[in-house]
Amino acid sequence: MKKTLVLGASDNPARYSYRAVHQLKQHGHAVVPVGIRKGQVAGLDIHTDRPQDGDIDTITLYVGPQNQPAWYDYILDLQPKRIIFNPGTENEELERLAQQRGIRTEEACTLVMLSIGQY
Repeated sequence: MKKTLVLGASDNPARYSYRAVHQLKQHGHAVVPVGIRKGQVAGLDIHTDRPQDGDIDTITLYVGPQNQPAWYDYILDLQPKRIIFNPGTENEELERLAQQRGIRTEEACTLVMLSIGQY
């Protein structure tokens, strides 16, 4: 299954990133939750550092475009196969930078993709 880094992970059940981590795990995907606050989600520790996990297939974004520039180098250096821009995270600049490095980008909802088998 695809190893997914959830950027903007939260231990708050009201957040979509919380639901995404749970759904990804339920669908059998390895998940690396990364956020700005320590906590746990779906039995996984939320990393507040920038883990250098290899073999990241997908980064799914739950960080608004105004806060993404601080993450650009980290995201691009991980060299994922794709980046999913969930609703509210769309960012033309990051999409262009990713595509220049051969990283596929999608403006989509991870939760919907999982629910319809298109992840």
